[in-house]
Amino acid sequence: MSGLYPSLKDVTIVATAFKLLLLPAYKSTDFEVHRNWLALTHSLPVQKWYYENTSEWTLDYPPFFAAFEWCMSHVAKYFDPRMLEVQNLGYDSFNTVLFQRLSVIVTELVMVYALHRLVANSPEFTKRSAHAIALSILLSPGLLIIDHIHFQYNGFMYGILLLSLLVAKSSPLLSGILFAALLCFKHIYLYLAPAYFIYLLRAYCLGPNFSIWPPNPAIQFFNSLKLGVSIITIFATAFAPFVWWGQIPQLLSRLFPFARGLCHAYWAPNIWAMYSFIDRCLILIAPKLGLAINQAALSSGTRGLVGNTSFAVLPDITPRVTFVLTLLFMALPLVKLFMHPTYENFLGSVTLCAFSSFLFGWHVHEKAILLIIFPFSLLALNSRHHLSSFRPLAVAGHVSLFPLLFTPAEFPIKTVYTVLWLIVFLYTFDKLAPSGGVNEYRRWLMDRPATLFVIVAIPLVTYCSLIHGLVFGDRLGFMPLMFMSSYSAVGVVASWVWLMGVYLSN
Repeated sequence: MSGLYPSLKDVTIVATAFKLLLLPAYKSTDFEVHRNWLALTHSLPVQKWYYENTSEWTLDYPPFFAAFEWCMSHVAKYFDPRMLEVQNLGYDSFNTVLFQRLSVIVTELVMVYALHRLVANSPEFTKRSAHAIALSILLSPGLLIIDHIHFQYNGFMYGILLLSLLVAKSSPLLSGILFAALLCFKHIYLYLAPAYFIYLLRAYCLGPNFSIWPPNPAIQFFNSLKLGVSIITIFATAFAPFVWWGQIPQLLSRLFPFARGLCHAYWAPNIWAMYSFIDRCLILIAPKLGLAINQAALSSGTRGLVGNTSFAVLPDITPRVTFVLTLLFMALPLVKLFMHPTYENFLGSVTLCAFSSFLFGWHVHEKAILLIIFPFSLLALNSRHHLSSFRPLAVAGHVSLFPLLFTPAEFPIKTVYTVLWLIVFLYTFDKLAPSGGVNEYRRWLMDRPATLFVIVAIPLVTYCSLIHGLVFGDRLGFMPLMFMSSYSAVGVVASWVWLMGVYLSN
């Protein structure tokens, strides 16, 4: 890898230095969430972790992540032991901020290792492409915004996900073990579980001679036993103590709070953001069209962004509807994966399962967009068609995260950094993507929609971030968020439709 410049090591060092400069940057309530989790896991017995509610930010991640916080708390006490007091709500001394920011940077080295494996294990003729993909993930604006400013530990867990995806071709058993462990860190990765289940079943548990007709199960019994025992052992390690204490109902109520509304507070850019936008527009013309308006929904202070979601004109959406739609659109790529369990189909199916869950799921967080972007990054340079599908996602996905940072000091950071990333990596990807027989004219036609989409982003971000506040002040505060999420949703949906077409027709 000596011929690859800049090296992953050099970029990691420079990126770390830049992240250290962000120590005093804005931090969201997630900073206090994780400080509270450090405190409760350090101060209380395990039996009380999922019952403690002194803070409104109760523990709602699976047991492995709780254990991860417990481990970090034993380092945190050397920085400032007062951060580990459960009653010390909102505590953010300089040493507390220093420790929590550094912990994100250090644990992100798991992802750096995964990216090193990506480049090192790539064939020589694809090494430059793998290197570009690795750098794009390492320098992701999404990780910078969510982890190093807003505050979370996504880099560490996406490192485990990437390792699991990368070893799936050569060692499906290890891939399954890593993914099972990941689910015990953060249950959002359940979105990807159907693709893992189908791939491991077909590529590892059933033999190459398997066929539906004539029937030939060709079961690999020893492989199935190894995989089953490994996964059961991991889940037993995580959840068996809580089964013993009779706490599983309490734990599940924390992990799956279905009392929350359809849309998250920041309107993730999905189908339901577009649905909400259409509902808003219909309010204006409903009297002329003779449509009934739900007055209770109009008087809602949050318009359903927190708690139960109600729409003024369109029918309300239930969790069952989102569940059925999610499974329906997952089924399309999963059927193909079952029939043709290749590694490339596995990556495509993982990405499309992430798309389906993000676009149609219940109470989806905008931060979950990285669950699509990172697996898709591994496919982006497979062909010109993949890149054309990836481009609008890269723009929409990162722009949709801008509302997370609403303070003036962070505006130039998020915009300049994201724009530079898009220019550098979309240009680089454009040069590295194989043409695959696509002539210049067809390539020009394929790239036009993405180009127009990017052009629209410039005035939109300017209006939402600057002009709206100058014109309206504190009035109509929902409008910038609605415009940004609805615009981004168009890009995410377009990317999904394009990739689905490429995947099914390949």
